[in-house]
Amino acid sequence: MKPIPRVLFVASLTLAALGARADEVQVAVAANFAVPLARLGEGFTAATGHSLKISAGATGKFYSQIVAGAPFDVLIAADDETPRKLIAEGLAVTGSNFTYAVGKLVLWSAQPGLVDDQGAVLAAGRFAHLAIANPKVAPYGAAGLEVLKARGLGEAVAPRLVTAESIAQAYQFVSTGNAELGFVALSQVAVPGKPTVGSYWLVPSNLYGEIRQDAVLLRAGANKPAAAALLAYLKGAKARELIKSFGYGL
Repeated sequence: MKPIPRVLFVASLTLAALGARADEVQVAVAANFAVPLARLGEGFTAATGHSLKISAGATGKFYSQIVAGAPFDVLIAADDETPRKLIAEGLAVTGSNFTYAVGKLVLWSAQPGLVDDQGAVLAAGRFAHLAIANPKVAPYGAAGLEVLKARGLGEAVAPRLVTAESIAQAYQFVSTGNAELGFVALSQVAVPGKPTVGSYWLVPSNLYGEIRQDAVLLRAGANKPAAAALLAYLKGAKARELIKSFGYGL
């Protein structure tokens, strides 16, 4: 299929700028960004009158659903590869993709004091289970495996890995005590206005590939002013300030 021409995206932005009737945007969002998007959605609705219908999950699974015809208007991914692939396959609008955040990985435990500031707990072996999002569909899961490999712990820790469907489920495994440790996003454990629970190690960025998170306008939302308006809002100063407050890089 041919990529959707950029002119349609520009036209949608123009309509949004002129102000169209209030509409609902169907958004597929990577699980690590679900809470920030909910906060952003409040400001977006106040500013535009449009509302969001949010589905959170693993980026790879959303890709499969979109290819199968899922009617999402916008994908807010946990990587930059998936949006580019969707554009190449004619399922997203050419030129609409952009990086809205750079993700940061943490090793987290709900137990205070278990995780030190160097991540030495990984080698110490004082845990039975380490939760990780499925690396085949979740970029943060793949990053977690990179960290283990970089530390020379891939084989030693492998029997203790508990694979979750998404980073949200990985967080749930740790928060409920089903896993003592887990690789999750900084945005999940350092929520603005809430006390940090447990202990965590902010993994040095040189231990894993940069997690550039891109958003893209999908084919279903190509002629939907509300969808274009959401992407424009994500680029604005208020949105960027909120995204940064959750610990993301920009």
